[in-house]
Amino acid sequence: MRASRTTTRMGNSMRIGLDVGGTHTDAVLMDGQQVVAHTKATTTADVGSGIEAALATVLEGVNPADVELLTIGTTQFTNAVVERKHLSTVAAIRVCLPAGRGLLPRADWPADLVEATDGGNYLLQGGHLYDGRELAPIDEVEVAELLQTLKAKRPKAIVVSCAFSPSQPELELGLAERLSTALPNSRVVASHSMGGLGLIERENAAILNASLLEFADHVASALLTSSERLGLSCPVYVSQNDGTLIDLERVREFPALTFASGPTNSIRGAWALTGLSDALVIDVGGTTSDIGVLKNGFPRQSNLVIDVGGARTNFRMPDVLAIGLGGGSEIGEGGTSCGPQSVARELAIKALCFGGEVMTFTDIAMSQGRMVIAEAINTDPVETEICNAVDQLVLEKLTAAVDLMKPGGAVLPVVLVGGGAPLIPGETLAGCPVIRPEYAGVANAIGASIAQVSGEAEGLHAIGSKTRSEVVDELTQAATTNAVAAGADVETITVVDIEEIDIPYMASETTRIRIRVVGDLIVGTQ
Repeated sequence: MRASRTTTRMGNSMRIGLDVGGTHTDAVLMDGQQVVAHTKATTTADVGSGIEAALATVLEGVNPADVELLTIGTTQFTNAVVERKHLSTVAAIRVCLPAGRGLLPRADWPADLVEATDGGNYLLQGGHLYDGRELAPIDEVEVAELLQTLKAKRPKAIVVSCAFSPSQPELELGLAERLSTALPNSRVVASHSMGGLGLIERENAAILNASLLEFADHVASALLTSSERLGLSCPVYVSQNDGTLIDLERVREFPALTFASGPTNSIRGAWALTGLSDALVIDVGGTTSDIGVLKNGFPRQSNLVIDVGGARTNFRMPDVLAIGLGGGSEIGEGGTSCGPQSVARELAIKALCFGGEVMTFTDIAMSQGRMVIAEAINTDPVETEICNAVDQLVLEKLTAAVDLMKPGGAVLPVVLVGGGAPLIPGETLAGCPVIRPEYAGVANAIGASIAQVSGEAEGLHAIGSKTRSEVVDELTQAATTNAVAAGADVETITVVDIEEIDIPYMASETTRIRIRVVGDLIVGTQ
């Protein structure tokens, strides 16, 4: 497939953004904010060859040495959890006794996910309360016995979790260091590095992440090999859940931070293509449409517990509503329904416009003149009455979804992106104007190419201790330190989100405060 190419100045600020989806691998070559070349290729079974094909297409006629950064969004780790593939066994150690024995690690997980990751559950004496008071002392005899047990079982990975460890990490860190020393062939993850307050959800997030560590080494090495094979010598970064970047070494440690990179990249791409800092974004794909919210130029983050493969987690994840509407959505008899069933990647075989026998939403869009496909056999496969009925259903479905996602019911522009953006009829949705930017089909790859680097920190503010402003300043500094460690230019760092949530049932009035900062990547930090 040849890339679409735009004539522009070829300078030394070129970047490549790549987004690997379940159906398509999209790539874009950017020179500053200018799109130089873009392509949409089919995702291959081995993923790597599809990536190399997409990269080769956008690099046609370009000196690879002029590319200074390659950024990639990938669904491989999400798919591994959902499909129960490439997962390692994980020993889950929780420091909680005598108070935390009521619900064991992985207690509410699906049986097949437990089976794929089960390296044993171990509860230890010790821990702290929210205000730092000791719940119980560590039992050294108990720890010594645990070390001997784990040496015999040799789990691939180990997770250590304690209550309130995001604000009091010392106990987790100390135990993790002892485990790493005693079991050098096991990867050890401290739960506070993976999630915020909320023991069960944070523990779940850490276990999922630990189960992916071995696979992450393979994926990171493959991405680096693919880029080098094409002559690229630039750093390789991967987009994560909050719309920012992590380098390959961090991917090897925290693969689960990339779970929602697909919709996140599309939302950031909508910002890059429109310049809108606040908007609703609909990413229309082959099977589903993902609806998210741009807030200050970044995806609005969810405050809810996030289900990943059947496990409740508290990852940083974008607030996205997915509905069963896409190019492959099957149309019911007489136009009475549209989705959620979909022909998905078999569209080019089963759709009416390609000579198949299944009426799809793509057939409707082609018959209505909204979409043109050069390879189509029949360009007008559906009668107008059915088309109009389906379009009305689609508008009703999207209007309800947009109303649900509007922040405070505000009227914001709706930006349509994704390969299926031309499918959607109308110029307004739920009273909001619809915007269809150029290059909407590769917004996800553009979002990956312009991503920045983030840092985050959270803690508790109790009335009677430090002032709120003192806590905010301390957390901002900690978040800035984390961002700089990840490769951000300290001079460009800004605060993009301050989240405050009151915590009930505490002895004194207590608020959880989370600070997130972003900054431009210093190329060459990898």
